[in-house]
Amino acid sequence: MEDLKAVACAEIERMSGDLVILSNEIWKHPELGMEETKAHKYIAELLEKSGMQVERSFKLKTAFRAEYGSADAGPNIAVMCEYDALPEIGHACGHNLIAEVGVAAGLGIMAAIKASTKAIGKVTILGTPAEEGFGGKIDLINLGAFDDVDVAMMAHPFPSSDPTPVMLARETLVVTFHGRSSRAAAYPWEGVNALDAAVLCYQNMACLRQQIKPTWRTHAIFKKGGTKVNIIPEEAVLEVAVRAPTDAEYKQLRHKVVACFEAAAMATGCSMKYQTFEKPYSALVSNGILFRLYESNLASIHKDDGPSFRSGIYGSTDMGNVSRIVPSIHPHFYIGGVAVNHTRDFTTDAGAERAQPYTLAQANALAMTAVDLLLNPDLVQKAKAELQETLKREPSS
Repeated sequence: MEDLKAVACAEIERMSGDLVILSNEIWKHPELGMEETKAHKYIAELLEKSGMQVERSFKLKTAFRAEYGSADAGPNIAVMCEYDALPEIGHACGHNLIAEVGVAAGLGIMAAIKASTKAIGKVTILGTPAEEGFGGKIDLINLGAFDDVDVAMMAHPFPSSDPTPVMLARETLVVTFHGRSSRAAAYPWEGVNALDAAVLCYQNMACLRQQIKPTWRTHAIFKKGGTKVNIIPEEAVLEVAVRAPTDAEYKQLRHKVVACFEAAAMATGCSMKYQTFEKPYSALVSNGILFRLYESNLASIHKDDGPSFRSGIYGSTDMGNVSRIVPSIHPHFYIGGVAVNHTRDFTTDAGAERAQPYTLAQANALAMTAVDLLLNPDLVQKAKAELQETLKREPSS
C-alpha cells in the first residue's frame, strides 16, 4: 500500500509544473458559472495529454468526465474539480486551486492504479461547473453523473484548515412586493409604497436574528427599489439567502423568514410573491471513514503551519447534495494567507506562489486516501453504511 501511495505522490510531484501552469491559467482567465469554456479546455487538454479518457461537455456544456481503470475490479473513486469565478472579483473562492487539487489527485490515483500488480478499481475526475450559486453538481446528480460513483472527494482553499467544515443547507429566495405608484411630492397618499414593504421586510429579518440559533444564517440584498425619487415605488425586490446546518433546521428558518415577507406586505398594503432563485443546496455530510483516512494521510506528509479548526461554520456548497448520495469529504485547507473568501485579497492569495505547497499537499492526501480505498474496498462499504445511518438519524422536520 505504501508503495502505491509513494507512486501517487511521485506522479503529482512530476506533474507539479504543469499543475501550477493550469491553476495560473484558470486564475488569470476567470469565468462565471456555466461559461467556463477556457478552464474546461485547459483541464481537458492536460488530462488527455496525460493518458486519461476524457468526455468533454459531459451532460453540461462546461462539465467533463475523465476516467482511468475499471469499476469491475474495485471502487470508482471520484475527485471533483470546480473552476467558476465570481463576478468582478475573479477567483475569490480559489476554484482555480480546487481544479488543481482535483486534477493532481486524479493523476496520482491513475499512476497508482497503473503501478498495481492487479486491477484495483477506477478513478474518475469530474469537472463540475457553476458551484457559485447555480448548482452544477445538482444538475449532474439529476442527469445521472454520480450513478456509478462510490466515493466523492474534493478540497477547498480557505484562510484556515478544517477537515470537517459545517457547510450549511441553503436556499435563495427572491421576494417581490407590489404596490401602487403615485407622485411623491403632490399625492403621496395615493401611493402604496413597495419600497417601504421591502425595508420593513429587511428590518423584520434583522429583528429575527435575535431569536434564531447561532448556527442559522439569513441575509439579503435589495435588487430593486424604485426608479425616480419623486415616484412612489410600485415594485421592490429583495434577494434573500436562508441557511442552517441541517435540512430540517433550514425548513424551520425558512418558515420564519417567509413570515417576515408576509408581515411586511400586510403592514404596507402591498401584495407579495416569492420564488426560489437558485437550486437549494443541502447541508454537507462529512463521512467519518473518509475524513479519518484523509487526516492520517495528510499528517504523514504535511505539517500545516496555518490556523486550523474542526467543524467550523462556513458557507454552503452543492457538494452537500453529492454528500447525501455517496460518501464524501470536502476539507478546507490553508493557503498561506489571512484573507477570507469572496474578497479581492483572497483572489490575490489564490493566485500566489505560496499557495502551491498547501494545494499539492491536499492532492497528495486525497490520492493517498483513494489508494486506501482501492486496496481496502470494505472501507468503501463501511463508508456507505455510515452515510445511510447518518441520514437516518437526521430529523425530518
